[in-house]
Amino acid sequence: MLVNNFSAGILGMILAIVGFFVFGPVMLGISAFLGGIVGWLVSYNLLPLLSIIVEPAKVLFLNNAINHGVFTPLGIEQAAETGKSILFLIEANPGPGLGLLLAFTFFGVGAAKASAPGAIIIQFFGGIHEIYFPYALSKPITILALIAGGATGVTTNMLLGGGLAFPAAPGSIIAVTAAAIGPGVGNLLVVYLSVILAAVVTFLIAGVMLRATRKRDLEAGLTGDLSAAIAQTEANKGKESAALAGLRASSGDGRAERDAEAAYDEAETARSTDGMASGGLLTTKQVKSIVFACDAGMGSSAMGASVLRNKIKKEGIEDVTVVNKAVANLDASADLVITQNQLTDRARKQAPDAIHVSVDNFMNSPKYDEVVELVRDQHQAGQ
Repeated sequence: MLVNNFSAGILGMILAIVGFFVFGPVMLGISAFLGGIVGWLVSYNLLPLLSIIVEPAKVLFLNNAINHGVFTPLGIEQAAETGKSILFLIEANPGPGLGLLLAFTFFGVGAAKASAPGAIIIQFFGGIHEIYFPYALSKPITILALIAGGATGVTTNMLLGGGLAFPAAPGSIIAVTAAAIGPGVGNLLVVYLSVILAAVVTFLIAGVMLRATRKRDLEAGLTGDLSAAIAQTEANKGKESAALAGLRASSGDGRAERDAEAAYDEAETARSTDGMASGGLLTTKQVKSIVFACDAGMGSSAMGASVLRNKIKKEGIEDVTVVNKAVANLDASADLVITQNQLTDRARKQAPDAIHVSVDNFMNSPKYDEVVELVRDQHQAGQ
């Protein structure tokens, strides 16, 4: 053990010395070269052009090298002189990622559409930008939307003088707010505007792209399966990503999403639900446990569970539980499972004995009233 420990220590010391004297000058040269390019762009007010490099580089997981290797050192120097730096926001702006995920939420298909709302929370409030990389890789043309959104954010800050007092890490709206409020409230409003405009531009362009290819993707069976894109993102990172673990589990092989999404588009006004009839929900199964299930088990399903829980509470019913879970975590304890249309087939496999109800939107569905009616009738019959 002593030999191994001392050998490892000596080898590490030798490698550190070699790295310092051999690779150190090389990296300093590269950093100086890139810094010179950034300085040239700043002097000619061409900073928005950096988005052409930064946004694709982020998706390929070169964001940390660019941000911490180039922008952060230069930004620290600039902030020391002026109190803030626009360079801290070129890579860290959460607007483009938010816009892309919103576009997949409204215009995506399959697993990408179902999981995007939960990814928004992780990306925008958690600052984990890598959560949206697989979405861009699954539809590479949307990188153009990210470039346009990023350039919009940079242009806004450049024209209005927005910047951060220190690096925002992770790049969440919370960290951005903390770094922007130091130079003043006016600066904070400019930074917020840059985030909003970046998100809007990305959303509009990506939305057009996704909407234009939606029918073709469905016909070809391409329903936003994220498995390959997640694997590519982790390969770019060089290791498994904890942030993508839930997304990986939810994406599966994409077959259930393909079938459900195709049925959705073919018969948009005639979706069926287990046990649903024109007179309401018909079943003899006693319902005591209701579960809202989505890909991540949070976000949209949590909001849907809250809506139904309040409806049941208003009826004075206390012995029925309403919770939210990830589809992968469903088990036999659920009496009734509510999912969005594209996830119902997967939910049936996880909880085959439960009653399954499909809805279009977790926040507002007429089927909630039918569920409440069923629970109320059973409650009154049991009294």
